[in-house]
Amino acid sequence: MRYEEPDHVDNETPDVLVLRHPAAEPKRRGKTGMLVAACVVVVLGVGIYAGIRDRVDAETALATETNETSVPFVQVIQPKGDAPDQELLLPGQTMAFTDAPIYARTSGYLKRWTADIGAHVKQGDLLAQIEAPELDQQLRQARADLATAQANAKLAGITAQRTEALLKTQSVSTQERDNAASASIADQSIVNSRQADVERLEQLQSYENVYAPFDGVITVRNTDVGHLINAGSGAAGAELFHLTAIKVLRIYVAVPETSSPAMQVGATPTVTIDEYPGQTFQGKLVRTDNSINPASRTLRVEVDVDNADEKLLPGSYVFVHFTLPARARSMTVPSNVLLFRSEGLRVGVVRDGTAQLVPITIGRDYGDKVEVLSGLSPTDQVILNPSDSLIGGTAVHVASGNSATKR
Repeated sequence: MRYEEPDHVDNETPDVLVLRHPAAEPKRRGKTGMLVAACVVVVLGVGIYAGIRDRVDAETALATETNETSVPFVQVIQPKGDAPDQELLLPGQTMAFTDAPIYARTSGYLKRWTADIGAHVKQGDLLAQIEAPELDQQLRQARADLATAQANAKLAGITAQRTEALLKTQSVSTQERDNAASASIADQSIVNSRQADVERLEQLQSYENVYAPFDGVITVRNTDVGHLINAGSGAAGAELFHLTAIKVLRIYVAVPETSSPAMQVGATPTVTIDEYPGQTFQGKLVRTDNSINPASRTLRVEVDVDNADEKLLPGSYVFVHFTLPARARSMTVPSNVLLFRSEGLRVGVVRDGTAQLVPITIGRDYGDKVEVLSGLSPTDQVILNPSDSLIGGTAVHVASGNSATKR
């Protein structure tokens, strides 16, 4: 046996002697070491298991989050109801309702003119006078010839009457009576011819005075006092004046073929011009040419505009505003939902959590939106700003609020 001192000495307790058997000490130490090692192994195993479990959970969570974040969020809209009335804006050029060049009908020298450019004239107003002395001389000669013919015809008529009376007493033959009657008829025909010649020359003489054929404005004066005037509108004849009627103006407009059914006679489009910003002029569609131009695929229509105040001038560049009626059962969607694919126009629609590419037919283009004639229903969820790489069947999430914007 071995004597061992106690580990600590308690002053209040008496000394205790601990006696240990020398053979039991190694056994006790071996058991303690095995217990400690077992505890260490258990602790290490628990730590390793916990680490592995945490790593697996982290990888699972990461995979789940990756799968969730890989599904894109999209913003959607629903098509709106019937498309609104559309305004068709087309350019045009004003033209005078009546526009005519004024030529001389008789040759001579211009004696005087009474209207210059910008002058407002009424129908029948004198514009110019022409001196035609040769014509005046021809008329005097024709009148003299007429007088001679009338005298001869009068004498022939008296002779015919006398021979007719003498025939009753057998003083003249029937042949003489017939000759006298024929001479009277011939002389009367000469009188008619001379009368027609006089009237022709008198008509030509009346053309020495040039009158306005309608109410309007003189826009051109190409003559002056003393100019030699040649009758007619050929190469030798020159235009004396140009007269336009501007109380009503015509506007010819080329309307695209797609809008031609809406061009109905009696429609009242409005007209605007840059010279008068904010002001509109009322027009009326009066006629169409009822045919499509094969080269431009347009319909030519005429719009008349009241211009009583003469604000509009012929030749002005204007814009004509036509109102096109809305089509029944049509819808509108923003322009940024369209996908242009090789197989045709498509839009992305969210159905059962996936994006489906739906073919559509569009009508009118309103700029920021388009009219859809077929392919969509009012309840469809149409994807805004779809990616060009969007494929049909792709899983998507519909963004709520600003979540899609935040992502």
